[in-house]
Amino acid sequence: MHRIAQFYKVSFDEFKNGIEGEIPGMREDEIREMYDSLQLPKRATKGSAGYDFYAPFTFHLNPGETIKIPTGIRVKMENNWVLQLYPRSGLGFKYRLQLNNTVGIIDSDYYYSDNEGHIFSKITNDSNEGKELTVSKGTGFMQGIFMEYGITVDDDTEEIRNGGFGSTTK
Repeated sequence: MHRIAQFYKVSFDEFKNGIEGEIPGMREDEIREMYDSLQLPKRATKGSAGYDFYAPFTFHLNPGETIKIPTGIRVKMENNWVLQLYPRSGLGFKYRLQLNNTVGIIDSDYYYSDNEGHIFSKITNDSNEGKELTVSKGTGFMQGIFMEYGITVDDDTEEIRNGGFGSTTK
């Protein structure tokens, strides 16, 4: 096994900004309590490939509803590695829970962005069977898998990231 990454919490201020942007009206003490109880992603078993990300708050999605979740998590990893994010298998299978960008891609340089590399997840209950989904605070809802990648022999990219979604094409 390659040991190539480490998960961290973002700062309280960054987490607070993320929560206030998605859940207006929360009091600072409620956000602080949520922040203090954040769990770093971890594998469930020795043979698991995926690191489970845990819901920082309870949420409910009716069929077709979407939510953007500030996880409060960032990851520092070696170059030439990427963290790929997927819904937890059981939630995808039972409820058709989908990440809105299909597969989340967290690049190694995202850690150094102005937002501290704060990982967000935008998910939709894509149930076509009318199933409602409730995920309780502290429950795994998404999983991340580290993958090594290569580049072309003639790659000469020198650009430096500073941002999140879509920032590498600006």
